[in-house]
Amino acid sequence: MSPTIHLVRHAQVSLAYPIPFLHTDSLKAVHNLTPLNHSMDDPALTPHGENQCANLRARFPHHSSITLLVTSPLRRTLQTTLLAFGGDIDRGVKCIALPEIQETSNLPCDTGSDLDVVKKRLDQHSVDLSHVPEDWNSKKGRWAPDPKAIDARCLEARKWLKAKGEEAAVVSHGGLMHYLTEDWSDSSKCYGTGWENCEFRSYRFVEGDDEHASMEETLESIRRRKGTETPLSKDEKARLRENTTKSWEEMGFEKASSKV
Repeated sequence: MSPTIHLVRHAQVSLAYPIPFLHTDSLKAVHNLTPLNHSMDDPALTPHGENQCANLRARFPHHSSITLLVTSPLRRTLQTTLLAFGGDIDRGVKCIALPEIQETSNLPCDTGSDLDVVKKRLDQHSVDLSHVPEDWNSKKGRWAPDPKAIDARCLEARKWLKAKGEEAAVVSHGGLMHYLTEDWSDSSKCYGTGWENCEFRSYRFVEGDDEHASMEETLESIRRRKGTETPLSKDEKARLRENTTKSWEEMGFEKASSKV
């Protein structure tokens, strides 16, 4: 049986423009609540986001079994990883920043900081940045915000995780998760994603699928969040992906491949 990969979406991030009719503690990923907040550069977590991380740390049931931590190098995912899984790092679990799992768009809020800035922010924290090149935040070429490039990055990430062969917690972003898992169910539940802040789901690699290294959600994970609801078929997922990516293009979350 392949190792389990626990995928985690980051906690709530900072609010650049107040939204008077929303109470702060009820906000989700506020950088996605209004286009005005897309202008934030690599935003940090809010105090409520930090509390979400503490809650995740307490309720995540697999601390003792994970042997690897993987995180997007953006500020909010690094903070979520350190706050929710810092105890695992302290006990010797290796933490690796993987740029392939950065968020999909080239909006300022989804564009990571320069590598030297990331290094300064981490200071003494034990995060391996050796996989992060200088151009990781360029949003050009292999890092472009179009579906073909995103698919290619996610394929690399899945193959990399599968080759590691370890039970891992992977902290990434709401939009990217749909590409990584190839699961587009509930993709319109939140603004730009179907994943709540600090939500985690568990996956295993499909046996015999070395070409695509596809993952499928474990039954335990599905039941934890959906009960006995029937999963979408392959065709339904494909149609949902088409509709969702078109919607994201219209909202500015990514670009059509033909335009890049």
